[in-house]
Parts: sequence; C-alpha cells; structure tokens
Amino acid sequence: MKTFTLFIISLFVCLSSYALQGLTGIHDPSTIIKRNGVYHVFGTGAQIYHLTSTDLINWTTASTVFASGTWPSWINTYVSGFAGTFWAPECVYMNGRYYLYYACSTGGRPCAIGVATSTDLSTWTDQGVVVYSTTSSTYGSIDPAVFADASGNYWLTFGSHLTGIWLAQLNTSTGKRLNSTLYNIAGSSSTDMEASYVIRNGSYYYLFYNRGVCCNGTSSTYYVQMGRSTSPTGPYVDKNGTSLLSGGGTTVLNTSGNYIGPGQIGYYQENGFNFLSYHYYDGNNSGTPTLGVANVGWDSSSWPFFTRDWIAAGRYTITNKNSGLVWDAWGCTGASLQAIAQGSSAGLTCQQWDFTALGNGVWKITCALGGLAADVYNCAATNSTPLDLYAYWGGSCQQFKLERAGDGSLVFSSMNGNRVVEVPNASTTAGQQLALYDYNGCTCQRWNVSLISSAKLAKTVTDTIAGLQIFPNPASGAQGVTISLPAEQLTRIRIINAAGTVISDQQFIHQSKINAAQGLPAGLYFIQISTKDAAVMKKIVIQ
Repeated sequence: MKTFTLFIISLFVCLSSYALQGLTGIHDPSTIIKRNGVYHVFGTGAQIYHLTSTDLINWTTASTVFASGTWPSWINTYVSGFAGTFWAPECVYMNGRYYLYYACSTGGRPCAIGVATSTDLSTWTDQGVVVYSTTSSTYGSIDPAVFADASGNYWLTFGSHLTGIWLAQLNTSTGKRLNSTLYNIAGSSSTDMEASYVIRNGSYYYLFYNRGVCCNGTSSTYYVQMGRSTSPTGPYVDKNGTSLLSGGGTTVLNTSGNYIGPGQIGYYQENGFNFLSYHYYDGNNSGTPTLGVANVGWDSSSWPFFTRDWIAAGRYTITNKNSGLVWDAWGCTGASLQAIAQGSSAGLTCQQWDFTALGNGVWKITCALGGLAADVYNCAATNSTPLDLYAYWGGSCQQFKLERAGDGSLVFSSMNGNRVVEVPNASTTAGQQLALYDYNGCTCQRWNVSLISSAKLAKTVTDTIAGLQIFPNPASGAQGVTISLPAEQLTRIRIINAAGTVISDQQFIHQSKINAAQGLPAGLYFIQISTKDAAVMKKIVIQ
C-alpha cells in the first residue's frame, strides 16, 4: 500500500513549476474530464481535492467534493480511523451522470472504494461502497479507474501491492459492481503494482500501472509499466509476450530530468490530440507533487509511447492565433539582436524557424536565416522583455517549453521564469516585436506551427533513397501504405501529422517491406524514413 504523508497534504499551496501555469500541485490526478468548456481534475486530499482549467494550461483550485470536515458516515464502518483524506479519485461520465470513484485508507487494510454521483461536477451525492478489503483480503481496495469495453460494458480496475491489479464489472445504472466476480489481471503473490489504468485503442486494451516507491519527493522511484490484451479480462502481456501475472511488464514512463517518479496516468482526447495526465515530483521545486500533461502516440505495432514533445524536430512557420501573422526576424538579415516580431507570411527564410529538441518538451529555436537563436533580451525574466536573435550559448533564456492547449494551439514558455511569448496588446500590426508576459489565456499568447521540413536524422538528406517505394499514395486509413526499400541493418520511420505532431516512431531491422500508417484518419501526413546513410521525407495522403 502507498503511504500518505503530511508532505503530500502540503502540496496544494505550492506554485507551479515549468511550464503549466497556476496552481498545479496535485497527487494522484484523475483523468481529465470536460464539461461546458471547463476541464476538471480531482486528486488525493481532504474531502477530495479539485482543480479546474479553461484551456489545459492554467489551473486553479475549485471546491472539494465533500464539505470541509465531512465525509460519508459509512466509511468509518469499513475503515476505522479514517479522517477525511481521500486517495486517488477517478471521474467518468456514464449513463447520463458523472461518477466519482475514491479510495478510503489509512495506509493498509482495511480499505474501501466508494462512489459519488453528480450532474454538474459541482454538487455530489454519495452512493456508498463499491468494493472493500478486510485485513485478510488478498487485494487492496484503492486506486480506482474505469474504462468501457468495445461492447459498452464498464469495468473498474483497482489494487495496490499484495496480489496486484484486479478488475470488476460495473452496473451502469448504479455505478457499483454488477456481480461478485473479480479478475486478477496483473501481479503475483507479492508485488508493488498499483495505480492501474486501462486505455482501449483499436482492438487492444492497454493496462498501465505503477511500480516503485511513491510519495517520497525527489527520492521517489515510481515508474509506469504496461501490457495489453484483446479482452478486458486478459490475459495481458508485455512487448515480449510475457504475462503480467508472471513478472511481465514494459516500462513506458520513468524519471527524466526534473520529472521524478511519474505516475497515476489518465488519457484524454480532444481536437485530434492525445493528452496524458499524470503526477510527478518536481526536482526543480523541492520534489513537490505536480500535475503533468504529455503527448501520447502509437507506433506501427500499436503500442503507445509517451513524450513531452508536442511536435517533431524540424523547420516550421509559427503563426499567432489572434493576428494570423508569423514569427519574423524583422528586417530579414538574421543579424544579432534583430527583433523577433510578427509579420505577414511571405514564405521568407527569415520567417522560418528550426526547432531542436532539448528533452522533456524543451526546445532551442533558431532562425533559418543566419542560424541565430530566439533569445530573451539580456536574459531578463520580467514582463514586457522583448525577443531578439542572438548566438546560442545554452542559457535558459534561449530555451522554450511548448505546451499544447485544449484547442490544439501551443504556448511557448520561457525556461527563464516561465512567462510566455505574447504579441503585446494583442496587436494585429506587422512589425510588433514579441515579448514575455504573464500567462492570461489571450489568443495573442497562442501559436500554431506548420511543418516545412523535418530535422535531419542521418548523415545525408536526399530527395530519395535508392530503391525506395511508398505505395499506394493516396491510401485508405484501413490499408495504410507499404514502404519498400533495401533491407538496411536499421531503418527508422516516423509519421508526422500536418500540425507537426509525431504520431508514430518505429525502428526496423533488416526489413525490406514495412507496413505503416494503418488506422490514421483522413488527412495529409509526412513520412520520414532514415537509414544509417541517408534520410528522406515524403508526403502521403490518407483518404
């Protein structure tokens, strides 16, 4: 069982770290859910903690689910000593209502999962216990998560340590168990698995869960593993085909940089983008539990990958959502200290920008004319500090974190202070220099990028690779395309959509025919093929 400490209780007053905005402190966030233009996330805390946002970027606290100092009276019948701190809630819309599942525990067995219902995510009616564990139960009744199968049946996953992850079918009318049957879908006689979550994609169900130590700040060792099955009840196997009941598990998310001990994932889709919610312990902020939102892609073998990069490395134009004007090295000489302003798009080289990934969603941005970097003048972090061109030296004022808003646009946050790139005063005038300001949600702080060319992934970029064929093109989404090329020792194939998002990234060894792009919606895509000697990018059309 996870151990809840005062360390976690204190997180809610902490400020955000790079680069989401507002009050982002949370532990065990629920899946993002949207109602009437507002996004909601619930988390561990007294009376069930609650955050809201209007754009997936800036977050603020909202009313708790239960009134201060109160909780349903049934809980103490099952969990003696419970004092109002709920764990790991999960929210789902089902049968015309919102169902909020929550865990009640004091750090071990006994423990229980209950459910409350609402029509507006504001006023809640408790419905009582769903599943519970006595001191002799072989499973732990915490960390609830809910998913629907292909037939419209709903299932509850739960469990912590002991024998791992369990599954129960739900009655969609009551939100409680449909019957007494339980399925053990991951774990063994002794395991550290918890925080399960299931995503259905295509013909597979993907089971995710955490392992390691949570709730210990920068010393946390939490990480996320996965397996998949063609049936909601299993068997679930990892990428090597090993059962999750027999020690299997493929790691998909782990500590990286200041993102320490990530866990408790959720999956949300909007406007063609896949959002992964999770918490991590921020190494740049004393290990404070913090909300993270990342990108989810699917490889050609239908396995998911998680990344904090929302676009692929390459050359782009950057267009302001408010004015429709583009980033422009104003004067078009590419000289040092030249202002970065907005200008009317004319296809000029000084309006094209090369994005180089620095890791964890952070980017170096350089002008295609001259190669100088986007730079915050004098490395200041104050409001109204302008952007210019300067030789790249690796400072935080030359690095930008890109976050995806719910409408699909991007927000560029300076790693030097977390203010964002804005067209001042929401100007629509060409020549207005860009500057940093506090985030306020204005469309003058939102940007759309259009891919011009992909980054080099090999020694030589060419128009073609000898023997390369891509057919058919156009192709159907069900069929995809076949890539025929010499059987190289290693070939890397990436598929990028028109917004610059990598939706597939896969490596192949000694394969001369490769199937790709199956299951994609209609649209224009770039397919990037790289070998040890050359790289090429082609357009494909899915009808």
